[in-house]
Amino acid sequence: MRKNITLGLILTSAMALTTLAVAAPAGQADGMGHGHHSHRHGQDMDLKKLNLTDAQRASIKQIVQGSFAQNKTQWQALRQQRSAFESMTPDQVGYQAAAASLAQAEADATRIRVQQKAAVRAQIYAVLTSAQKAQMTSMKLAKQARRQQWQQFKAEHPAPSSTSPAGQ
Repeated sequence: MRKNITLGLILTSAMALTTLAVAAPAGQADGMGHGHHSHRHGQDMDLKKLNLTDAQRASIKQIVQGSFAQNKTQWQALRQQRSAFESMTPDQVGYQAAAASLAQAEADATRIRVQQKAAVRAQIYAVLTSAQKAQMTSMKLAKQARRQQWQQFKAEHPAPSSTSPAGQ
């Protein structure tokens, strides 16, 4: 469970950095001093294909950087709490209380992350023109259709079972 939440936090950070990379003009650094390529995860907005203006890129970059700065101390505190718990041994006094406290902090962090991601997406969406919003909707529908085709293909062509004995 803890690994899943940690992975979720890592992916969320990667999405924030991806949006920075997407918001930066082509060929420029992502605003953090790095020239990383964009890697999207999950339901991230595909902004590169929308031909954003420089003003839109700057606005989106500001939205994302503001969100990142706002959340940085919270994520650091959660990381410290997680580290303190992981350094404990199960026979220590307060171990179960620390586990319960960490579980609550992780749940709160997940709720906040989902709400903040929605807020950032709404702010970014508000920056787009009606034509860009329509294009985004059409890209989302095309992505859903490709996903359905892939699911159908997988159902029709199941992978060989890895549980069968070798050589039989």
